[in-house]
Amino acid sequence: MSDATPIAIIGAGPAGLIAADVLSAAGRRVVVCERMPSVARKFLMAGRGGLNLTHSEPFEHFLTRYGETAPRLKPILEAFTQDDLIAWANALGAQTFIGSSGRVFPKAMKASPLLRAWLQRLNKQGVEIVTRAAWTGWTEDGALQFANRTPIYASQTLLALGGASWPRLGSDGSWRDILVARGVGVAPFRPSNVGFNVAWSEYIRRFAGEPLKSIAIQHGERVVRGEAMITEYGIEGGAIYALSAELREQAPVTIHVDLRPALSVTEIAAKLECTRASDSLSTRLRKALGLTPLALALVYEGGPPPREPAALAARVKAIPVRLEGPRGLDRAISSAGGIEWKSLTENLELEAIPGTFAAGEMLDWEAPTGGYLLQASFATGVYAARAMLGRAPALAASPLH
Repeated sequence: MSDATPIAIIGAGPAGLIAADVLSAAGRRVVVCERMPSVARKFLMAGRGGLNLTHSEPFEHFLTRYGETAPRLKPILEAFTQDDLIAWANALGAQTFIGSSGRVFPKAMKASPLLRAWLQRLNKQGVEIVTRAAWTGWTEDGALQFANRTPIYASQTLLALGGASWPRLGSDGSWRDILVARGVGVAPFRPSNVGFNVAWSEYIRRFAGEPLKSIAIQHGERVVRGEAMITEYGIEGGAIYALSAELREQAPVTIHVDLRPALSVTEIAAKLECTRASDSLSTRLRKALGLTPLALALVYEGGPPPREPAALAARVKAIPVRLEGPRGLDRAISSAGGIEWKSLTENLELEAIPGTFAAGEMLDWEAPTGGYLLQASFATGVYAARAMLGRAPALAASPLH
């Protein structure tokens, strides 16, 4: 191969595009191949909700959000931190701000302006992007093979094909069989950051689409504050997503919803005692605690609530909700599973296929929403790209800013 032989990146999501940014900024010729008609479709979908890029919490706490994969991701996230991602976005003109929850967003609150600026920079750096290029593996002589275009000979390859959630946006996990056939270990895909089915009464289903705000959800010893959304099929939302990894493995399982986490059982009971005994139970709950019609309906969902203040307060603090099981991968925000860490070197190179690296959601990790998904996708892309440049990834200065 000549010096002009390109580095190939398969997949034009956040991990693939930021790797192209690093490599092209260092003077390498880069070709990005994307099987969809346009790039970064899932990234644009994420931007509809405000494009939560990362989270501003201290790194030590931030790292815990990645669960059992945190030790493996630690050097990768240290090499491209939250501050690095913010600086990168700001340099593209997508000035960021930190919301009241600590989440980081571009001021435009959407992905399209940032993506346009990003693609313009990649174009100036000579990156070639080929769409409708469905990768199918390798030819006998080692070229990258596609279903609908001529093979590409690459000096190195980065696979950034995504996981298996939202397949209509391009990430369907179809690459799994290709890699398994080459001796790469791939853990089964499972839905992550996903809603759960609940056998609601017809009365509760009338509230489908309405949120439960400022609640807490408890499962075992874990308590997560946030919001949830009642749906026709069950329940979803940030507080559910934060627990989805463990709930998924144990379903069917019962969680408990605390409608007033800022108050103790004693404080709620005291407020209820101050209401008129002649009022209906719903009126007492509404006046004492400001419960919404949906919250009131949940109090009644498990059967007639007790009238005695302490017992009623205990019901408000721990409403049981039985989760029958998670929704499927096609409705999950992200997926667990993917390339097993034991199949990768420390530099994210595939042990079984030297010269081929992997990054993004196709690696076997998961995290809740809140900026953690994008941060790790970007960071693994940067880390792999630096390794492809022959740098010590944890020490290399990023060419992005």
